[in-house]
Amino acid sequence: MTGKPAAERRIGLLNGFAAYGMWGLVPLFWPLLKPAGAVEILAHRMVWSLVFVAAALAVIRRWAWIGELVRQPRRLALITVAAAVITVNWGVYIWSVNSGHVVEASLGYFINPLVTIAMGVLLLKERLRPVQWAAVGIGALAVVVLTVGYGRPPWISLVLAFSFATYGLVKKKVNLGGVESLAAETAIQFLPALGYLVWLGSQGESTFGAEGAGHALLLAATGIVTALPLVCFGAAAIRVPLSTLGLLQYLAPVFQFLLGILYFKEAMPPERWAGFALVWLALTLLTWDALRTARRAARALSGHRAGADDTTVPPGAGGAVPATAPLSEAEAGAAKALETKP
Repeated sequence: MTGKPAAERRIGLLNGFAAYGMWGLVPLFWPLLKPAGAVEILAHRMVWSLVFVAAALAVIRRWAWIGELVRQPRRLALITVAAAVITVNWGVYIWSVNSGHVVEASLGYFINPLVTIAMGVLLLKERLRPVQWAAVGIGALAVVVLTVGYGRPPWISLVLAFSFATYGLVKKKVNLGGVESLAAETAIQFLPALGYLVWLGSQGESTFGAEGAGHALLLAATGIVTALPLVCFGAAAIRVPLSTLGLLQYLAPVFQFLLGILYFKEAMPPERWAGFALVWLALTLLTWDALRTARRAARALSGHRAGADDTTVPPGAGGAVPATAPLSEAEAGAAKALETKP
């Protein structure tokens, strides 16, 4: 009885490492698409992602959700917002990598959990635990230090963090699975993206086909690069706890950061190291607080179950302990956003 769950957890962890590993190494892919510009790459990513995801849905024959979605205008509107926000996120990320700002882009995904919590306070009027307040404060200080270090606000990091945090909150409201959500979002992106590519070709500025078959195949592979990590993530999400996925998510920005300084040889003066150190301190506090809260909830649940063996609690009686610590709106949105990493 214990062998199968253990094997399932191992498969889940391997898929989790694969998903976040691919997302972490994706900065190596975008430069291969030059001389295509960031907007052309983005348009191809939208078009080919829909092609790849539609093929995947055809294989697994999962279409029922489409009929339900088109009959719900509010959800369609939210999907449109999600598509717009993730378009900004993808576009800025591709441009930043191909313009030599890999380290600053990685910072965006480091500070994303802090931005998600801050948005919960500002937009959803949530109450934070003291450690969460400390983490957000340290994160804000880090942005100030990095502004001094860069000589400007780290706008790439902020755009990536705020766009992905917004995307996560919207996805929670939509409540679609990762593959289905990506299919719906790219379906909205498809016609504008295809129209742009047609216009680019009519101007003689398209690199698709003009740079050889290898370049065309690489552009088409943007769909696989987008969707394959999502497939691995889906396999991990059903086999390992969300807390584990929350820790694994830091692999992606860590890999991106290391690529930026070791492979792309980006400069890291002392003030930038200081800013990143503050961000990492904030994330350490945030992770410690989350794990501590989860352990307390688990102990409370264990004690509740032990007491239930001796005492029968009538339905509706007070004092029941929830199976898991309740997630805030912002935290739940961040969890939902894990289903589609840019």
